[in-house]
Amino acid sequence: MVIKKTGIRAQQADQTRARILQAAIKVFTRDGYSGGRVDSISREADSNDRMLYYYFGSKEHLFVCVLEHTYEQFNKAEGKLKLDLSAPVQALQDLVAFIWNYYVKHPEFVAILSIENLHKGKHAKQSGELRRLSGEAVGVLRPIIEAGQLQGLFREDIDIKHVYLMIASLCYFYNSNRHTLSSFLGEDLADKGQQKDWLGFISDLVLRGVTPPIQR
Repeated sequence: MVIKKTGIRAQQADQTRARILQAAIKVFTRDGYSGGRVDSISREADSNDRMLYYYFGSKEHLFVCVLEHTYEQFNKAEGKLKLDLSAPVQALQDLVAFIWNYYVKHPEFVAILSIENLHKGKHAKQSGELRRLSGEAVGVLRPIIEAGQLQGLFREDIDIKHVYLMIASLCYFYNSNRHTLSSFLGEDLADKGQQKDWLGFISDLVLRGVTPPIQR
């Protein structure tokens, strides 16, 4: 009976912690870090401030956990990709499409990253997990590039980090600045047609960046 009770309590604790974390993502996405109040998060989680401090210690550490969680979710989704390394060009296009579509479907990911950049990465620096998580993301790209190099399809002088930054920036900037760019350009960048056109453009651009000049 004691083991069962302990198991139930542990499960309830995990559920409460997960509920607070999800509430924090919603509130921080909506209100930013400075505007994301602890009492607002507690209400959203149907919990109380005492439980938030019990599980996370502080609002600052809660945001660190939010950062880690958003990256972890991205990596989990990316890890489910079935990339065919025998066809590295298609594999690279599939990866670019995945990253693009993830940003489009998860605006909270874009928002949390934007908030953290406003704070100059001070929460990211407190995390012992982000370096591992970023390594996993780059690790998905590396075998694709190496497979393309072995087949003579991709350049030999490629810096994996540069390719990763190219893909991430092309996907992130469009989404993080969608509202201002829509006003500036006079076109709705949330339009499905606009998004499809941009994905086609950046997919081609990434391939041009990794293929030898003679193959362009």
